This record gives sequence, structure tokens and C-alpha cells, in this order.
Amino acid sequence: MTLATAIIVGASSQLSQEIARQLAQQNVELALFAQQPEQLHAFAESLPTKATVHALDIENPQAIINQIETVWQQLGGAHLVLVNTGLNGYNPELPWQMDEDIINVNVMGFAAICNTAFKLFVEQGYGQLGAINSIAGLRGGPSVAYHASKAFGINYLQGLSMHAQRLKLPITITDIQLGLLDKAAMQGSKLWLSPINVVAGQVLKALAKGKRHAYVTKRWRMIAWLTKYLPEFVYNTRHWNKKQKK
Repeated sequence: MTLATAIIVGASSQLSQEIARQLAQQNVELALFAQQPEQLHAFAESLPTKATVHALDIENPQAIINQIETVWQQLGGAHLVLVNTGLNGYNPELPWQMDEDIINVNVMGFAAICNTAFKLFVEQGYGQLGAINSIAGLRGGPSVAYHASKAFGINYLQGLSMHAQRLKLPITITDIQLGLLDKAAMQGSKLWLSPINVVAGQVLKALAKGKRHAYVTKRWRMIAWLTKYLPEFVYNTRHWNKKQKK
């Protein structure tokens, strides 16, 4: 017997699939959204619980709204909506096209998903909206639009949490701030790069506890603290200073 239903928006990543796998092991029914849904059918069929796959037009906000509302009606509601969408990129020339793409996905698409999910939870009277963000949103950085978009996400979720309190509804908003896992992977850091099942497990644990925000993995809390409180003259120059050859 299915105990709960979860919608995962952005289900093509390894992290999303591991989260889906662990939720399925808890007998949670799943609806998985991805830009290339055909690539997820085999994965969905391998899960021990019911899982459906749906298309996601992440760069078209109105299409996203329609897609989520349609699946919501098919499911008869959901207990959890988890958003794991994001686009990153770095180019020292700062081409506008790259920034525009990041903003379309990480700001417009993200807001459309969260706004729609929140309204559906209000109509339902309860629910939990979780989103995979990044500690990159705590301050600006070399990937200008990415850092800014993650700051938008952090503040957007906080605003939705305030609205839930205003409405006095049991709607939980959980902001999962991941560490800089891509950077850790490139550096081959075993200290900062945890196995994907551990990362997924900590995400689900934070959701289960109904946390307002959580750092994943927990060891990134220290880096987040340093990021927030480093003096500007240190934070703003450390990316660019090069060691002089002797």
C-alpha cells in the first residue's frame, strides 16, 4: 500500500535518481519530470513502487505550469514536490547568451515550478516543497549568473515559507543547500565529495525532519559560514590572485 506520493522535477540527474530510488524503497509513489523523459523509462520501471515519467519544458514557464498541474490532477495531489533543476556555466568573457540561459532555467523555470507547487499545496491544505539549491547562492562569484540565480532561489523559498505561515497552513518549505560538489569532483577531493547515496540520504533526512534549510553534506556548513563572513577584500580577490613564480 502506497503511503505517500512525491513529484521530482528534474529527475534526470544522478542525485535525483538516487533520491527517487530511496523514496521508492519507502513505498512512495513517484512522478518524475525530465527534459528527456524517454531516458528515464527503464529507470522508472526498475523501481519497486509505481513511478511515472513526464516531459519537462524547463525554458517555458507556462508549459511547466500546465505540465505540473496536469500530473497533479492525475495523481490526486502529492505530499512532496522536490525541485532539482539547475544550469551552470563559466566563461571569463561573460557572454550574454550563457547568462540568459542560466537565468531562464534557474530563475524563470525554478520560480514557475515552486509557485505552481505552492499554490497546489494551498488548495490541498498541506504538503512539502523541497528544492536543491547551492551554497553558491550565499554570495556572488565568478559564475556570475549562477551565483545570482541561486541567491534568487534561496530568497524565493524564504518568501514562500513566510506565505505559508501567514496562511497558517502546514506547508513546509525546505531549502537544501548543496556544497560545491562539481568543484570538489574536479579537484578529486575525497574530503568534500561524498558518495551519491550519502548525499541523497541526507537530503531525505532533512526533508523528513521538515527543516527550513539544510547544508548537504553537513561538512559544507563550515564552508558556508566562511563564505558568508569572509571580509569583502578577502572574498572578492581570492578567485583572481595568482601565485607568482619564483
